[in-house]
This record gives sequence, structure tokens and C-alpha cells, in this order.
Amino acid sequence: MKRQENPAARPTSGRMLVRQGWILSLLTMVSRLLGLAREMTKAALLGTSALSDAFSVAFMIPNLFRRLFAEGSIAVAFIPTFKEYLLEHRDNSVGDKIVGDGSVGDKIVGDDLEGAQTIREFLSCLLTFLTFFVTLTVMAGATLSPLLIRFFGMQEFNETVFLTRLMFPFLIFISLAAFFQGILNSFKIFAPSGLAPILLNIITILCAYGLSPLMQNPARAMAIGVLAGGFAGAAVQLPFILRHKSRVRFFFTGLKKSINNPGTRKVLRLIGPTIIGMAAYQVNDLVSTALAGNAGEGVVSSLQFSLRLQELILGVFAVSIGTVLLPDLTEHAKTHQWDIFKQRLTSAMNIIAFIAIPVTFFALAQGETLIRLLFQTRHFDDVSVRLTLAAFTFHIPALYFIAMNRVLAPAFYAQSDSKSPTWAGIISFAVNITLAAVLVSRFKGAGIAFSLTVASAVNTAVLLAFLKRNPALSLSELLQSTVGYTLKLIAFSAIAVIPVVVLSPRLTEIFTGYNRLISHGAPLMINALVFAAAGILLLLVTRDKQFTAFIRMVRRR
Repeated sequence: MKRQENPAARPTSGRMLVRQGWILSLLTMVSRLLGLAREMTKAALLGTSALSDAFSVAFMIPNLFRRLFAEGSIAVAFIPTFKEYLLEHRDNSVGDKIVGDGSVGDKIVGDDLEGAQTIREFLSCLLTFLTFFVTLTVMAGATLSPLLIRFFGMQEFNETVFLTRLMFPFLIFISLAAFFQGILNSFKIFAPSGLAPILLNIITILCAYGLSPLMQNPARAMAIGVLAGGFAGAAVQLPFILRHKSRVRFFFTGLKKSINNPGTRKVLRLIGPTIIGMAAYQVNDLVSTALAGNAGEGVVSSLQFSLRLQELILGVFAVSIGTVLLPDLTEHAKTHQWDIFKQRLTSAMNIIAFIAIPVTFFALAQGETLIRLLFQTRHFDDVSVRLTLAAFTFHIPALYFIAMNRVLAPAFYAQSDSKSPTWAGIISFAVNITLAAVLVSRFKGAGIAFSLTVASAVNTAVLLAFLKRNPALSLSELLQSTVGYTLKLIAFSAIAVIPVVVLSPRLTEIFTGYNRLISHGAPLMINALVFAAAGILLLLVTRDKQFTAFIRMVRRR
């Protein structure tokens, strides 16, 4: 039955994205703040020492595989494929159900027993294959850890190998968590997946302080916390899955059957090109870290601290918007509603610009104050601050481009196109590694950070160029509605940051001599209020549409 449009029931695309993502954004913000607290814990216990570098590298390796097997596969292949099953086997006996956000309600009922069985077999087969493959990867990774660690020039070589082996099983738990997240997100249930990283960070922090007196060093205590937190992240989502057991059931099955399942094969076909691109990205990260490890003590850790600040800002909005956007775009792509598809994508891109550009300008002006406030301790001294600030200054301009990539990539995955983001990733990888290899000897961490920023910008440009391949999407219209708005925000942010630059030296002088929270926190807060006031005034004077829509939404609540 052809779906009947109900425009009156459908809110504007920008408001819908904000409304659907606000809970996830809140949870993500809490998660990122706790992630920052986790880094503050590491800074307090380890500073930028060789042991801190050891933990950073050991945690990074299973994390890289997580992005490949968990986040990458879920976003690229599982959600679009599962969503297609849901659309194909929804209850057509009573007509399509239009839910409050204007989308088709996904429902598996008793009238479609064959369809329900097909979906259960698909989920069971995919779970079996995922568990088998990830378990093999963990075993291989733990065995080959000494060979991997040799590339990083670690001073604490043996400890890095031990920590890597200890944390590798984290990959199993986080892959299961991603599988559960994909199921829930396909039903537009986002909150449970936001709880998983919160638990990971809380448990890691508690273990760091609670177990450090009992362990040989704090790094081992944090590693145990990572492992326990990964398990909790998967476990917390399972009850929400069980609540929907009338629609979703799965179990382990035979490996041969799982490989031969049409749904599993489709997921693997979609993942195939992406594995190449994701592998390029992971090699990119590995090579960058290896270059940093050989550039001197503390460079790896300073880059990780800088990236944590960037991810704190990025995760609050870009990850949330990208998460809620993918199932929505998938539905409109499968039903060939390209006008709505384009509206959703344009709104997401404008929301990214609205947040990322002002934050970038403020972060550039207040980077040192922010780093000192969050990290400076007895172990994190002035040298650590200088190392981290050098990286952060060149990392933070990438914020806009990385955030934009988080919403552009789902536009391709929704169309079952995993090749375009793959090629964009490969091109970006080549740019990053080339620049990093050239710049690291002279500029150390700052050179690596700058390389990432340039590569991220290249990735955005390539993705936009690839969008032109779909004749139903007008790239010129898309760019016309986003580039002009982005340039306006750049101009406004540059104007709003002027009083911050002027006030900063005076505020620093006034609050010098107090404890860290006051001496750095008070100037940062005052400058943030000044910057926000100047920016809001400019938006009000020009009657900015995004800002006006946000104010209206808040008033309705």
C-alpha cells in the first residue's frame, strides 16, 4: 500500500532533528563530560609520563578495531539493512501507520509471521557471525600485541603489551553493545545507547581511584575499569531489547547458516568497501600515533588530551544528530522521498554549522585557560600544558569538518552506498599521513594535529562532490543553502570573539593567585558569557532562522 503523506502532521525537518535528538544529546553530553573526567583522572594519576603513553596506546588499539567492527558496521550496513526488513515486513493489513514525526511506524505483528521469522533469522545469523569473528580478532590481537607495540617506540614496552592484552576483550563487549544499539536505533529508540558510554566512563574512573592502591600502577586499574565498563555498556541495553521481544528476537545459530543468510551476506557486501576505508582510517590513526610516539615523551598523551577536548564538543551535537539522522534518511531513501531527504540533510548541516563554528572560535581564544582548568595538576605541569595546547590549537579547526562528515556519511549509508565514504576516507588518509610525516619532525604534536585538520577538510569536500552522483539531490541547492549560512556564522563568530580577546589578559590578572577552579574557571565563564551575549545579539538583529526556530521550540516546551 502506498504511503499517504500527512504534511500537517510532520514538523519542520530542523525542529524534528532537534526534538528527536535532544535526549540523546543530553546523554551524550553527560558521557562526554564523564569522558573528560576520565581524562582528568588520567592526567592526575599519570600526567604525560611514559606510563600515560603506554595506557593511551594500549587503549587505542582495541578502540580502533571497535570503530571497524562495531560503529562502522552498524552505521554502514546493519541499520540500513534492518530498516529495509522492517519496511518490507511491516503490517500492511491495516495500512501504514503514520507516527508523530511523520515517519512510517515499524511494526511486526502476528499477521506477518513469515516476515517476523525472516527478521529473527537475520538478527540471529548476524549476531552469530559478529561474535565469532570478533572473538577471533581478540585472540589474534592479544597474541600479536608485542609485534604491534614495537611500531610505537614505547619506553614502557612490556607494560604497554600487558595493558593491550588486558583490554582487548573490551572489543567483544562493545561490539555486542553496538549490535543492540543498531536494533534500538532502527526503532528510533536512542536513549539506551546513550547510557552505555556513561557507564564505561563512570566505572573506569571508579576503578582508577579505587583499585590503584591495590595494583602495580594506576594504568592497570584504569584498564580493568575499561573492561568492566565495556561489559556494562552491553548489559544495560539488553533489558530495552527484551521489552520489544514481540518484534525482535534473536539467538545463536550455526556458523554456516549465519554466513549463508541473505541478510548477513548483504551486510557483508555493504561492509566490504567500508572495511577498506575504515582500515585506511585506522592505519591512519596507528601511523599518526607511531609518529607521535617516536617524536618524544608525552606527545602521544598530549594528542589524546587534545582530542578528548575536541570529542567532548563534537559528541554533544554531531554524534547525536548523525545517530538520529541515519534511520530517518534510510526510510526516505528507500521510499524515494528525495525532497524530504534533502530537507533533513540540509537542516542537519546548518545545525552543525550553527554550533561548531562559534565553538571553534571561542576554543581558539580560550584554549590555554581551558586546558589549565581541566588538566593542570602536579603531574600535568607547564610542559604538559604547552604540549597539549600546541596540539589543541591545530586540532580544534577540524571540529566543523569532522562534524560535517558525521552527517554527510549517513546520507550515503542510507542509500546503501558504502563505496563513496570509503574513497573519501582513503583520499583523506593519504593527505593526513603525507602531511604528518613531513611536519612531525619539526612541529611534533602540532604538525600531526594540523595534518588531521587538513585531511578532515578534504574528506568533507570529497563527500560533497560525491553527492552530485545522485541526480535526485541537487548539490548546487544544497551548497547554496549551507555555504552562505556558514560564512555568516564565521563573520559573526569573529566579531563576537573580539571582546573575549580584549578582556582575557585583564581577567587573568584579576583572578591570579586563587585556586585552579577560580583562577581559570572564573575568567573562562565570564568570557563565555560575553561571547554568547555578543553572538546572540548578532543573531537577534539579523533574525537568524536557526536561532529563531530554537527559541520557538524552547517556548513550546
